[in-house]
Amino acid sequence: MMSDRPHPMLILVAALVYLFLMVPLVIVVGAAVSDTTYLTFPPQGLSLRWFENIFEISAFRRTIVTSLQIAFLATFIALLIGIPAAYALNRFRVELPKWLGTLFVLPILVPEIVFGFALLKSLTVGTGAPIFLALLVGHTLIVLPYVVRVISASLASFDFSIEEAAISLGSAPVKTFFTIVLPNVRAGVIAAFILAFITSLNDVSVSLFLTGPGISTLPIQILAHVEQFFDPTVASVSVLLMFLTVAVMAIVERTLGLTFLAK
Repeated sequence: MMSDRPHPMLILVAALVYLFLMVPLVIVVGAAVSDTTYLTFPPQGLSLRWFENIFEISAFRRTIVTSLQIAFLATFIALLIGIPAAYALNRFRVELPKWLGTLFVLPILVPEIVFGFALLKSLTVGTGAPIFLALLVGHTLIVLPYVVRVISASLASFDFSIEEAAISLGSAPVKTFFTIVLPNVRAGVIAAFILAFITSLNDVSVSLFLTGPGISTLPIQILAHVEQFFDPTVASVSVLLMFLTVAVMAIVERTLGLTFLAK
């Protein structure tokens, strides 16, 4: 008779994986609450003054707002484009050419440094587009492949005969999409939103080429701060970003449940 208890070696491997994932986070949190004027671990005393220092520095306050604006707008635009694109790629997969699906993943196939430089030449230099607009376009393009792929994965298991049955019974195609198709892939849409938002918020390579005087993103400001200072402020910013990610996941768990997203 086989035992239901997991093998001790399996438990050990799982513990090592969790340890590998958690130790860097513990080090960052420990450095953020250190009372020293330099990054160190373990912390020499406990203090929250470096979290206060984030909001005392105007550059951090400004870039936090800019990063959140860019992340929300880029994710929203990517969803507006990605949902219809994913629907078309799955609904008309026979009629559409196969290379069309590859077109939406090109921004992640090209190295981000090359992609960022191309956007710099074509948008900022070529057309003279404002920095905020260039950042928005760049972030939209880098998160669009994630939106299309995640929603396409949800639509792959959707039975489109249900949609056809509703249309045959008199429902308008647009109404059918919003009342039948979209609710069935809601988990994919939410997962795509989370992935795109976090990707945009943490982007460095593309933002590095598109930022300019007066407008920057939080990751770029972190790099600029590290070049001049070695205090725990950077660790504190990292902790805030981690808490923001956890908060987003907690909201999803509270409203829908993470098991719902896994369907």
